[in-house]
Amino acid sequence: MEAALLAAGREALVVALVTAAPPLLAALLVGLLVGILQAATQVQEPALGVGPRLAAVLGALAVAGPWMAAQLVRFAATSLELALRAAP
Repeated sequence: MEAALLAAGREALVVALVTAAPPLLAALLVGLLVGILQAATQVQEPALGVGPRLAAVLGALAVAGPWMAAQLVRFAATSLELALRAAP
């Protein structure tokens, strides 16, 4: 039983990392591009990078959202099945 709980905890961490990756990577890439553009043009306006990053995160959520939800539902179903098997 302890091994199953450890495996479930490990799987929870992996699912959290994998499902958080698409919006985080989108924000990282757009932030890097905006930073390079700001450095090249010497426009140092902090508010200039917020809009494109927000749009990139929302776009990544729109594109990867169904896949992310499927991963979370799969993990939840597996966890509930494990909990029901362990119940006395």
